[in-house]
Amino acid sequence: MAITLRSLLSLARRVVRAVESAPPAQAPGRSPTRGRDGSAGRAAPAGRVAGRLRDASLAYSPSSDGNPDPGEIVWTWVPYEDDPAQGKDRPVLLIGRDGPHLLGLMLTSRDRNNTRDRDGRYVDIGTGAWDRQGRPSEVKVDRLLRVAPADIRREGSVLPRDRFERVVAALPDHLLG
Repeated sequence: MAITLRSLLSLARRVVRAVESAPPAQAPGRSPTRGRDGSAGRAAPAGRVAGRLRDASLAYSPSSDGNPDPGEIVWTWVPYEDDPAQGKDRPVLLIGRDGPHLLGLMLTSRDRNNTRDRDGRYVDIGTGAWDRQGRPSEVKVDRLLRVAPADIRREGSVLPRDRFERVVAALPDHLLG
């Protein structure tokens, strides 16, 4: 088995995220601490938004400056929902900011909205340069991700404004608290 620099970096990222999402150490006999949002015990998995958003703002502001901006589809590591210590590199639509972090929604090329079935958690956005195979994509609107700009591997492309607005309009109210 050949070990590449990329696989080592991927493993290191997974270890860091697993450590960040581990429950805090607690002295015997002490009750768990509570966050500002009233949640107890365990931190949210890396990448997931925990509690209320403090300085969140949604905006369509793509820029060709080489930095990730809302309205752009980028590639970053996204933890699995059922096991945040694992995940994969995937496209994410950036929809806003929360302090120094970007807010994003993951994309999938698996068709969840076709002629037979409809899943309201997914919004069709069509094709674009973010998928080299030109497959139609959908955005999962019920899982908001907080992404550090340094964790973004590459920019994919800008999503047209009308498609961006369709995605933002489909966001469940509880996500933005």
